[in-house]
Amino acid sequence: MHDDHSSAMEPMISVVIPAYNEEEALGPLLDEVFASLSELSGGHEVIVVNDGSTDGTETLLRRRKETQPTLRILNLIPNSGQSAAFEAGFNAARGELIITMDADGQNDPADMSLLIEASTGQDAVLGVRANRQDPWIRKFAQRIANAVRNTLLGTRFQDVGCSLKLFRREIIQDLTLYNGLHRFFPYLVEMQGGRTVEVDVRHRARQLGTSKYSPLGRGIPAFLDLLMVRRMKKRALRYHAEEVR
Repeated sequence: MHDDHSSAMEPMISVVIPAYNEEEALGPLLDEVFASLSELSGGHEVIVVNDGSTDGTETLLRRRKETQPTLRILNLIPNSGQSAAFEAGFNAARGELIITMDADGQNDPADMSLLIEASTGQDAVLGVRANRQDPWIRKFAQRIANAVRNTLLGTRFQDVGCSLKLFRREIIQDLTLYNGLHRFFPYLVEMQGGRTVEVDVRHRARQLGTSKYSPLGRGIPAFLDLLMVRRMKKRALRYHAEEVR
């Protein structure tokens, strides 16, 4: 007996998109996502995690699901934040490769093919916004945050704030997430022994909907999260066990 989401063949690609009050941007984005996926080989599914939206996001998604059988909708109740939305999406995903992106349309779904091409031999492919289309204050705050993260964690990632990423399912489903840790996926993958590579991707100015980003509002919580990840990294178990035969 198969459930509603079962199929004869598991999808190769799962796209996970957290969404909070994005009814304006989500429709055009899904058009692009499905158009891009149709050009890729292997089955696919698109999981939109509706994070307690109070606008028409759920209504839009239910309407789209009537014509898009590979669209899956997860409703989080109540609004629980991006880390929870990503974890719910990862746990539901059936694809060998999981691609994440924002619901605001600033990531270009056509770049999913670039991530897939670069995924051979890698556990994660991380998008780097080559020509970022954001207000200067947002770019400045991101640059500072990136430098602080890399300094304290001893890494070299260029743009962990870019949501367009690809992960092998087995490595990302094994992560234990806490609120705020979605900002640290690349570091968490490396702590698991995963291999990562960065790829330049496009970035677009927001055309629809309203940004929920606040550099000042995120600064202190993000720094406290960074200190927690630094402590996790220092205390991570590192050993190799061999059985005697």
